Amino acid sequence: MSKRMQVSCIQMCSAHDIESNLCKVEKFLKEVAEKGSKLVLLPETFSFITRNHQEKIKNAEKIHVILDFLAQQAKQYQLWIIAGSTLCPAKHGDKLYNRCPVFAPDGTQHANYDKMHLFDADLGTESWHESKSIAAGKEPVSVSIDSDWKAGISICYDLRFPELYRHYSAQGCNILTVAAAFTVPTGKAHWETLLRARAIENQCYVLASAQCGKHSDGRETYGHSMMIDPWGKIIAELPNGEGIITTELDLSHLQHIRAALPVL
Repeated sequence: MSKRMQVSCIQMCSAHDIESNLCKVEKFLKEVAEKGSKLVLLPETFSFITRNHQEKIKNAEKIHVILDFLAQQAKQYQLWIIAGSTLCPAKHGDKLYNRCPVFAPDGTQHANYDKMHLFDADLGTESWHESKSIAAGKEPVSVSIDSDWKAGISICYDLRFPELYRHYSAQGCNILTVAAAFTVPTGKAHWETLLRARAIENQCYVLASAQCGKHSDGRETYGHSMMIDPWGKIIAELPNGEGIITTELDLSHLQHIRAALPVL
């Protein structure tokens, strides 16, 4: 009997205020639960998006509100929630962590992953220097969903660093999650290629949840949330607009690919 698990990815166009974003997430999680999914991935900075650093600090200080909400939702809907990312205070100075909290179906906070690779790039039309306000994480984090499934967690710019995902596959992960808010220029050029490469080279399922559209702070994100199988095939995609994609992961399919092409 093959081991299967239904999973979902949520795509959002988050605003600057926490309340409206959490209301949106609550609606999506209810729909995910009704579909029968066991695990759900949220996009990067799902709880709020703003360029203003003081507003980032103010919202990050409300991290307990966000975590309490996630705990309640995980327990109510019996879901594993890999919560994309949300900003929270670092221990020293005025920098923040870009953190992915993970909640188990009993409502307990199972893990935290802090984004390790920070987006510092000058793209001509856009310039981003995440390291000015964000402190880098120190280590990879993986989560055992059950005896059959293990997920390695990453956030956005991490996607460009294949060593992180090779570490996860070496640790026994068969799912790789990517929560993102990719810019439109880099998204058009690299998003699909990088996601499919990570799936192929590690022979893992890749789940990618993205921000999409024009946000209240003026930025525009690429969208195209997608799910990719261990052969590199896109099995679900949401190009534009907010919504949910859902698929069923099949352990026997993954094991067949790894046996046929034993690159690991």
